[in-house]
Amino acid sequence: VQLQASGGGLVQPGGSLRLSCAAFGFTLNDFTISWFRQAPGKEREVVACINKDGDSTSYRNSGRFTISRDVAKNTVSLQMNSLNAEDTAKYYCARGFGCYGVYSDWRSYEYWGQGTQVTVSS
Repeated sequence: VQLQASGGGLVQPGGSLRLSCAAFGFTLNDFTISWFRQAPGKEREVVACINKDGDSTSYRNSGRFTISRDVAKNTVSLQMNSLNAEDTAKYYCARGFGCYGVYSDWRSYEYWGQGTQVTVSS
């Protein structure tokens, strides 16, 4: 099982980024995928989640971020718009079994991508 996160970078306030999480060794139809982020000195927090059927999503803050998946490519994406300095963090994707309850807590996840840094700065 492997997850590879990519797409981070430096972006100006108000800009957009699209993160990708490529999954290897399992199919997205069997697991949920969540995006978490962790800023220096802060706890890792969930940002978005998509269920194994791909028909249900959840977000920490709705409106600016959109999670989606491409089953053919076994990839989950996170489109982030209207970014601000508070979005600066390292972003991780993780494989889970749900999007609610205990799966809002990073401790419930076993498999993680390596993380991709997002920096929002002028």
